[in-house]
This record gives sequence, structure tokens and C-alpha cells, in this order.
Amino acid sequence: MAHLSRRTAVVALAAGAAGLALPGTAVAARVRPLPQAHAHNDYLHARPLHDALAHGFTSVEADIFLVDGELLVAHEPAELDPSRTLRSLYLDPLFARVRANHGHVYRGYRRPVQLIIDIKADGVAAYEELDRQLRSYRRMLSTATAGHVHLGAVMPVISGDRAARVPMAAQRVRHAFYDGRLDDLAAETPAPASFIPLISSNWTQSFGWRGEGPFPTDERARLHTIVRTAHARGQRVRFWATPDAPGPARDALWSELRAARVDHINTDDLAGLRSFLNR
Repeated sequence: MAHLSRRTAVVALAAGAAGLALPGTAVAARVRPLPQAHAHNDYLHARPLHDALAHGFTSVEADIFLVDGELLVAHEPAELDPSRTLRSLYLDPLFARVRANHGHVYRGYRRPVQLIIDIKADGVAAYEELDRQLRSYRRMLSTATAGHVHLGAVMPVISGDRAARVPMAAQRVRHAFYDGRLDDLAAETPAPASFIPLISSNWTQSFGWRGEGPFPTDERARLHTIVRTAHARGQRVRFWATPDAPGPARDALWSELRAARVDHINTDDLAGLRSFLNR
């Protein structure tokens, strides 16, 4: 915004946070939220969170490590940076945006935006610190109290280190939810959606098809069965490790995910998925 006056730049930034358009400025037009768009490894983009929201994504993912009492965002221990905390990259900017948009991440969009928090190590200790931090943001968060869910602007969903499940299940009041697996979907006594609202799975462990050639009939049937079962229980579905290189194979696989009503399509290519969904 170097070519704008200081006052215009400030107004433009405020409008951008609210998702508004300003004629004659560099601020983009109002973003249309995309309910199926999930930003995998969101923190690797130039502007974590902000790039995804500028493309209309309604689900983002951050990997965390507990280091000296702080939750740092990174994919590997070698990439840890004390300045890149969960609070600074995600919780604080989400809180500011929700306040600016009168209680919503996107103005007028009343569904929660999902924040998947992937705990990479020290599951119990990391979750305990995360739970402590989330309490400071509880006014914007979805909350479960004794099995009853109050939806907020943001829904944290805890993934990764499975040890976090134990302390989460013991809480009467939670400001986060648990990312289930296909085993949870097949359990004889499945956990309720108030605890596990999301079922996630590695695509390559359940399906051999990578988008090239016809989708095998048995695999398509399996995909539709997974989604139907989850939806009947009030749960959403996400697959990771799907093909993400631009081209016909990715488009074919994404088309099958849409046809099956998979809730979150996983990508690192923000512009590519936005273009696909807008088509």
C-alpha cells in the first residue's frame, strides 16, 4: 500500500479485516467463504492465517510444539522460532478479526471457522498448556459443557499426538474438540460428535486411486459409506495426503470428494482450490 495516503491505508486495512471492498484501493473485494476449503500446513504460507482467509478458507491447520512453556508453530523441531507462537499467528489475529466482524470470522458467515491444532509431541503437557491459553479466548470459541455444544466463531480441533485424548475426555468444560479417525467411526460405541466432530484419515491408507483413470467402483462406494456414516452421527470428514499437484488427476479426485460431500478438501494450494470450488 505504499502508494496510498496514511489515512487511506489505515482505512483499507480495517476494511480488509472486515472483508469489505474499498474502490480505488488495493483491498480485495469481499471474500466469499468456502465451507469445504481446508488449508493444510497453513503456517508455511507467506502470511499464516491471513492468506487462507483472503482466499475464503474456513478451516486452517497449525502444527505445534511445547517449548519452555510456550506453544510454537512449526512442522519440524529444526524450524522452531520463538516469535512464531500459536497466539501470535492464530489466536490473537482471529480474536481481533472476530471482534471487528461483530462475532464472526467472516462478516455474515455464521458457521464456526475450524482451527485444527496438530500437537507434534508431548501430547498431554502440550494440551494442558493449550487449554490454559484457550481460556483467554473463550468468548470466540465453540465450547462443550457436559456434552452440550455452544458454537462460537472459531472451533479448535485437536489432532496429532493421540495422548491428548485422555485429558480432553476428562474435562467437563472444553474449548476444543478432538479429531477422530476411521477407527472411531467404526467403534462399537462411538464417541459423540460433541467430543469428535471431525473424522480425518490418510487418503493413501484407505484408497488406491490417485485421480488417474476411473475411480474404482468399490472405492467410490467405500468413500460414500464413510461420509454417510459420519454425517448420520453429526460428524464431518476430511482426508489428508490427497494429490495436490495441479492437473487433471487432482481435479478428478477433488470432484469425487465434492460429489461424496466430503466436508473439508485438503490443500496447500490456496488459489488452486478456491478456483476449483468457485467453478
